[in-house]
Formats: sequence, C-alpha cells, structure tokens
Amino acid sequence: MRRNLRVAAYAVCVRDGNLLLARGRDDSGAPEWTLPGGGMEHGEDPCDTVLREVTEETGYRIEVTGLLGVDSRVRRFRRSLGRGVDHHALRIVYAGRIAGGELRHELGGSTDMAAWHPLGEVRSLHRVGLVDVALGLWRDRPPTGRAAHQG
Repeated sequence: MRRNLRVAAYAVCVRDGNLLLARGRDDSGAPEWTLPGGGMEHGEDPCDTVLREVTEETGYRIEVTGLLGVDSRVRRFRRSLGRGVDHHALRIVYAGRIAGGELRHELGGSTDMAAWHPLGEVRSLHRVGLVDVALGLWRDRPPTGRAAHQG
C-alpha cells in the first residue's frame, strides 16, 4: 500500500459574524465550500503557506492572529487499478484577520469562488468536514490544539 502525507494550512477568517470560505468541487464534481488554504510546498513554512493560499483563493491578504490547532486524519482508499493508498492529511489551522486586498475569485486553481457566509448559516452549506473541525477549534480554543475527534 502506497503511503502519502499531505501537509496543508488553512485560515479561519471571521468578520462581522461572517466566515470567509472558498468553493471547490467534491469527488462527484458537486460544488462544496472549504476554508481558504491548501498544500504546503517543499521547504515552505506553514504560516507562509496560509498567507499565500488565502491570497490565491480569495484576493485578500491576511494577518495570522493565532494558531488554532492541527487536524490529523488518516484515510485508506483504492485508486485506479486497485492500488491502495494510505493517506495522512495533516491540516494546520490558523486564525486570520483581513489586512488588505479585495475579494475576488481564483482563476485556474482548485477553487472557483470565494464568499462570506453568516456563521449561523454555515451548517446548511454543502461543505468539507474541515470547516466544522476548524470552527470547533476557533470556538473552543483547546489547549492542546487538537480537534475534538482526535483521541
């Protein structure tokens, strides 16, 4: 079984009771909302990753105001030709504040739209699980920085 580690950094940006989200596509191609952020490049600091990714996906420049925590997930699945993959996703979640720029949509990237959503309506959106995990970290600020689902 092939092993794969992906390290990524994401930002929770809340302003005036609204959460900044970016829209991508799920495995079936249906639109789904996620936090702005993404994969860390080799040699890149995770804080630099989140600054770069938020700008790429939303047009905003942010200031990182805190480290909320780390979400670690392992998932096993089959790829084409029946090859198994043992995928480990390590997702670093920061709190961020908009420091400049203007909202715009990403062109030619992994997302196609960025928008603010009222916090009270996020649960009704088609979204990735990371959104709920990150909002839990933002709300609860666990001293270990571990998401509630991690044992």
